[in-house]
Amino acid sequence: MRILFDHGTPAPLIPFLGGHTVTKAKDAGWDRLANGELLRSAEGAGFELLLTTDKNIAAQQNLKGRKIAVIVLGNSQWRIVQRYVRRIALAVNSAGPDTYYVVDIPPD
Repeated sequence: MRILFDHGTPAPLIPFLGGHTVTKAKDAGWDRLANGELLRSAEGAGFELLLTTDKNIAAQQNLKGRKIAVIVLGNSQWRIVQRYVRRIALAVNSAGPDTYYVVDIPPD
């Protein structure tokens, strides 16, 4: 699966998503795109999943009928996120088109 990491998604998570191709929004030149533009660009480029820490994306964007899945991490701090890598990998591996899922990660 082709995965796009939004700018807040911790890069150390990448090795835990084996079998997937991960690109950071910054590396694609999309780090300054607003959510709607980012979703359209990602879908147009063939990405299948957006991994983000933007908890407001579902309220700001219509995610129904999208080709891309969206997974929101409840926290962006790697020292906390690393405790939840199995849960995140499970969500990623279960995602399909038009899927929206929040991985609840408490502040600490």
